Amino acid sequence: MAARSMQAARCPTDELSLTNCAVVNEKDFQSGLHVTVKTTPTHRFVFTVKTHHSVLPGSIAFSLPQRKWAGLSIGQEVEVALYNFDKTKQCIGTMTIEIDFLQKKSVDTNPYDSDKMAGEFIQQFNNQAFTVGQQLVFSFNEKLFGLVVKDIEAMDPSILKGEQSSGKKHKIDIGLIIGNSQVIFEKAESSSLTLIGKAKTKMDRQSIINPDWNFERMGIGGLDKEFSDIFRRAFASRVFPPEIVEQMGCKHVKGILLYGPPGCGKTLMARQIGKVLNAREPKVVNGPEILNKYVGESEANIRKLFADAEEEQRRLGANSGLHIIIFDEIDAICKQRGSMAGSTGVHDTVVNQLLSKIDGVEQLNNILVIGMTNRPDLIDEALLRPGRLEVKMEIGLPDEKGRVQILNIHTCKMREFNLLAVDVDLRELAVETKNFSGAELEGLVRAAQSTAMNRHIKASNKVEVDMEKAEKLQVKRSDFLASLENDIKPAFGTNQEDYASYIMNGIIKWGDPVNHVLEDGELLVQQTKNSDRTPLVSVLLEGPPHSGKTALAARIAEESQFPFIKICSPDKMIGFSETAKCQAIKKIFDDAYKSQLSCVVVDDIERLLDYVPIGPRFSNLVLQALLVLLKKTPPHGRKLLIIGTTSRKDVLQEMEMLDAFSTTIHIPNISTTSHLMEALELLGNFKDQERATIMQHMKGKQVWIGIKKLLMLIEMSLQMDQEYRVTKFLKLLKDEGTTALCMTDSRAGDL
Repeated sequence: MAARSMQAARCPTDELSLTNCAVVNEKDFQSGLHVTVKTTPTHRFVFTVKTHHSVLPGSIAFSLPQRKWAGLSIGQEVEVALYNFDKTKQCIGTMTIEIDFLQKKSVDTNPYDSDKMAGEFIQQFNNQAFTVGQQLVFSFNEKLFGLVVKDIEAMDPSILKGEQSSGKKHKIDIGLIIGNSQVIFEKAESSSLTLIGKAKTKMDRQSIINPDWNFERMGIGGLDKEFSDIFRRAFASRVFPPEIVEQMGCKHVKGILLYGPPGCGKTLMARQIGKVLNAREPKVVNGPEILNKYVGESEANIRKLFADAEEEQRRLGANSGLHIIIFDEIDAICKQRGSMAGSTGVHDTVVNQLLSKIDGVEQLNNILVIGMTNRPDLIDEALLRPGRLEVKMEIGLPDEKGRVQILNIHTCKMREFNLLAVDVDLRELAVETKNFSGAELEGLVRAAQSTAMNRHIKASNKVEVDMEKAEKLQVKRSDFLASLENDIKPAFGTNQEDYASYIMNGIIKWGDPVNHVLEDGELLVQQTKNSDRTPLVSVLLEGPPHSGKTALAARIAEESQFPFIKICSPDKMIGFSETAKCQAIKKIFDDAYKSQLSCVVVDDIERLLDYVPIGPRFSNLVLQALLVLLKKTPPHGRKLLIIGTTSRKDVLQEMEMLDAFSTTIHIPNISTTSHLMEALELLGNFKDQERATIMQHMKGKQVWIGIKKLLMLIEMSLQMDQEYRVTKFLKLLKDEGTTALCMTDSRAGDL
């Protein structure tokens, strides 16, 4: 049928307005046909028609939303022609519709089930034409809603033939709604309408996770496990379609607390979480910035942080985007309430305000608060309960694999521009940098770069760069090793110089007793590494003074190759008060718990306890602290070896401290002539002839001397002329032996 000219008119009844059909006289068209209405040479619109006797022949009547959409005015001449749908290509598979209340005064807070709405919609408008951008009115539960068609996807033709879907989707501008079309309702952006049900949103379901993120580009290394744990706890519920989360009655996690040693990547991780998510730019706040000297201002600062999230939740409800608020040094503002005597109470009210915002009466569901601290013990416990900062994640020191990742990140620029020498092996560096934090590894790379640059600086009258050589600048393995030795030392873990000073003269294996001690020490090291039943192993090396207990303890610790080795020694605590000493000892143990495998040497225990035989007197405070720490099992997944040394086993027995150790190993003095001669041969200070003379003189005599004392006597006698050396040594040995035997006899009575 050829196009014909008709005149636009007003829809005769409200009931017909709700049908979304153009109304004509039955003489012009039959009910249920589809027509195109051409308003200008370039604008045409498709309508389904209905007949009504009150419409004059030659007229076509439109409702107000239809006239608004097509830009029609009453009495306007339009060109109308029949329109035929190609049912293999133009049947609607999925149609997305934006919905809002038609009149703002009829707003209510009742939830509307979008699944029921979709069923009603298909019944009301079955076999009608729809166009993207079309406006219409929809009546549901005696309420009127304004709808706008946002998107149409055609139905897969293979489904219409009763075959398996090919999975291909293609969008169309005009489509015909049929019985098995799917209608998805989306709430208009500023609407206060509450929708429930599966079809309420078609996914603003853009994924919350950014598709193109990657750890290396973001500069995060060694935190894969921690990140996947955070993802599982904090974001899994946000990735799922909201309707499924709603049906499960699941609430999103609103807070994460990241804690751990300085320089391990807490702030970096929090900063990068925002990049991983399709969320608003995170608000980063330093704890102390919140505090203000004026009454009420600190609380107002907290409220301001949450204002945007509150406003968006009011406006968009469940479709609101995620707002991330990051508190660096959260312990500065969230200390235990009531813990600060004589304070103005500002901290307490700030904590109260933060608690009420995260999970108070008017709780927000579109926020994620990330707190960071080195001191989780200072934070108010109400903030750590589930519903607030419920995901507590320790960001610890990176393991070897993590250190390789971190070094890769910090050297990738150098590799890109060929400034890293081929002899640099990052795996070797990762092995050498046990217990380095991420920040210390970055510092190591910087130090190596400085060392390399320094080679190309000419120091003449003025400092200048040798440009010819600078062109060939490369950072070599030797630069890294030099920086490792001289510049960067880990804050946690092994301090080589510390225990090297205790084994300055090496271990003199003068006999089986020494070998047995080292073998037992090796067994205890293996037990600590391999046994899951005994994560805490403690051993006491006891013996007379100068018998080499500290050196043996340091050697066992060194050969364990544990990443964390610390010596808790009284020489580091001279002049400390009892409380300061307890805190220093506790800090060593706390640091040890941060590493997977740790060894703590508690040297000269009676000195740590301030024990003196006159009185007798000792520090009960330090004793109780040590008793607790020696028995305290490290956290899950961590293992600790404690090696104690003492010259006064009898004193520790009285203090009931021996029971705190798993086992005790006796370190004897040299007590036989054969052991003495073995020691002299190993030390190599005396010639064969001199040793033979010493042997002759010592036959049948008693020996009782510690290896450390023996070394001292040898060095003293070596200062004499050659012919007097042996005589002097024998005299010193005799004096020492007599004194030692007297001491042994006098102490026998005590025991």
